[in-house]
Amino acid sequence: MKEKWAGGAQTRTYLGIANAGFPNMFMITGPESPSVLSNMPVSIEQHVEWIADCIEYMRSQGVETIEAKVEAEEAWSKHCREVAESTLFTKTDSWYTGANIPGKPRGFLIYLGGVGAYRQRCTEIAANGYEGFSFISSSKTASR
Repeated sequence: MKEKWAGGAQTRTYLGIANAGFPNMFMITGPESPSVLSNMPVSIEQHVEWIADCIEYMRSQGVETIEAKVEAEEAWSKHCREVAESTLFTKTDSWYTGANIPGKPRGFLIYLGGVGAYRQRCTEIAANGYEGFSFISSSKTASR
């Protein structure tokens, strides 16, 4: 993860929950989730519940491994950047953009589309069989 995120502001995730190249690893309120601009306990609960539901889905489907697809990660990161660029957050010097650390690449790693829209997107992804993720079971490979 340290190598993947070495570029700092170029960090990519899928929903702030998962990363391509890191099977069976989930994050709670990671980069590109509403995280620090939300009510953190509520956002943490939403992630924990979503991840628990995902694990239950995996069990019910006989899936042993889940991993975010590179394309899903790239699309989500692009969406996050587009939303952020429509605000003033990216135009100011603050710790949100990394301006508080000399030499740090500037960027914005928080989803600004709102908690409601974020939750709705997470719900849609789950309802669509966890689209954007690849699954591996002992008997076959599945992709959503």
